[in-house]
Amino acid sequence: MEYVTRLKKKYQEEIVPALMQKFDYSSKMQVPRLNKICINQGVGAAIADKKILDNAITEMTAIAGQKAVQTKSKRDISNFKLRRNVPIGVRVTLRGDRMYEFLDRLVSVSLPRIRDFRGINEKSFDGRGNYTLGVTEQIIFPEIDIDKISRIGGMDITFVTSAPNDAEALALLKEFGLPFRNQK
Repeated sequence: MEYVTRLKKKYQEEIVPALMQKFDYSSKMQVPRLNKICINQGVGAAIADKKILDNAITEMTAIAGQKAVQTKSKRDISNFKLRRNVPIGVRVTLRGDRMYEFLDRLVSVSLPRIRDFRGINEKSFDGRGNYTLGVTEQIIFPEIDIDKISRIGGMDITFVTSAPNDAEALALLKEFGLPFRNQK
């Protein structure tokens, strides 16, 4: 028997029928799906100290369960003492089963660990069905050992969906269990 992640099974058995009923789709192929999750962390302090970037890559790899890569600056910015092609960030893109496993850990373990958490903002959609969530501290993830980190850094987590608009993407992410704030 082949292993199927919990959220992938939930998507196929519960989310697809619920969204088909809610938006009156005529085919299962019209139902929006989660294409990928992109995690991005800017490490501007890496200009002065390269060890910070290595630590960020190690932490991001532990969080995502997949090797993270460094991102480099595209142009010179003299005010920030930044040269072209200098490593200034870390990113990783998750697809398939790793994406569903990460989303499961994010919803059930990491987000509830945020201090004074009241839900995530519904207004961070881009108009094309993609949602970006900003996390201020990487220590909310259980994979990070608080005693071994050198500095606390935030990251952006982007959920890329096949939804044509924000309303359908919001319904999809709510079905996956993302705890949105009830705004009036």
